Amino acid sequence: MKAARTVFAEKGYSGAHVDEIAVRAGVNKATIYYQIGDKDTLYANVIHQIIGNNAQGIAQAVGRADQPEEKLKAYINFIAGAVDRNPELPPIMLREVASGGHTLPRVVMEDIASILTTLAGVLEDGKQKGVFMETVPFLIHMMIIGTILLYKKASPIKDKQLWIPAELMAHDKKLKSSVGEEVATLVLKAIKKS
Repeated sequence: MKAARTVFAEKGYSGAHVDEIAVRAGVNKATIYYQIGDKDTLYANVIHQIIGNNAQGIAQAVGRADQPEEKLKAYINFIAGAVDRNPELPPIMLREVASGGHTLPRVVMEDIASILTTLAGVLEDGKQKGVFMETVPFLIHMMIIGTILLYKKASPIKDKQLWIPAELMAHDKKLKSSVGEEVATLVLKAIKKS
């Protein structure tokens, strides 16, 4: 599974081949087909393993918080941590978004729906308590996940650009805490009732 995650992250679904995954895993291709299944099944398992586990972790983290703001922070910080723990996730998911989700397995869409259901509950709780304005959960999730995925993947590219003025590069040093905390601060400012 680790070799498959790496190959799918590097090459996407279309560019990945079971032969290469088998070589990187140090097994023969027949073993993969016997133990896991075809390329579609392997791909579904790779993404489901990451997102399905995170769906459960997000729900647990949110469940430990009391107030809507703290629940939303827990949601966002868990996602930021999940991206750090699963560096293959950003390239896989960004490729899926770019391709229109043509190879995104249903089980993964169900995992994402579970995550969105958790977020919708947090947002509704905040709205009922007069803390959050009316929002669209999918849009808020995209604000969160899009910002975190793109920031994590684009920062190394930016950091290699030696021609960028130091004043501009210095802005990253202004992050007061983790990317998750910064995103949480910005999202909370955007959705809190004034």
